[in-house]
Amino acid sequence: MRLLLIEDDVKAAALLCDRFRAEGVAIEHAANGTDGLAMAQKGGFDVLVVDRMLPELSGTQMVENLRQAGDATPVLFLSALGEVDDRVAGFEAGGDDYLTKPYAFAELKARVTALARRGEAAQTQLQLADLQLDLLAREARRGETLLDLNNREFDLLAYLASHQGQVVTRHMLLQNVWNYGLDTQTNVVDVHISRLRAKLDKDFSPPLLHTKRGQGFILQVEA
Repeated sequence: MRLLLIEDDVKAAALLCDRFRAEGVAIEHAANGTDGLAMAQKGGFDVLVVDRMLPELSGTQMVENLRQAGDATPVLFLSALGEVDDRVAGFEAGGDDYLTKPYAFAELKARVTALARRGEAAQTQLQLADLQLDLLAREARRGETLLDLNNREFDLLAYLASHQGQVVTRHMLLQNVWNYGLDTQTNVVDVHISRLRAKLDKDFSPPLLHTKRGQGFILQVEA
């Protein structure tokens, strides 16, 4: 699970990040709404944990911008504002859950985990920059252009897109795309990555599929 925490209280954010990492959860932090929006737009997060009261861009404004752009990443609002009207405003902005401060970490983690599971079950479309994948129709587009992918190439791209922003190893791809139980002496992953990159990036910008030498592959927009 990969989280983005958007919280302007630096000390509280550091504590939360430490607690989540101790639980084996990958988490990144932004201290204001503008930076949080930019990080969220890059994709790759399972859940966004957003404080309502943020500098530069409020939490509700940030989430509204994401929803208007078609981003359906689950959002949990954290706020000291706990009245009914406050919670309703959070849900109307596009939030999926709302937790009032102070709270117990165990409850926050349970709610975040539930949102991540719900997002996985409901997700039928994936997006990164101008790349859009429809998992039900098994179609991939860059902008308005439909990519001519065979079944294996689509499965490979879908796996990378579902882990966008994370390095995916050859072993992970062999297990999850080819269903190989053990590593084998094969270059099948590299061959398909090369073919996929030619279709995905050759005629488009920015490039999305990158090789991390000695590690694996990553689908992301590089700065």
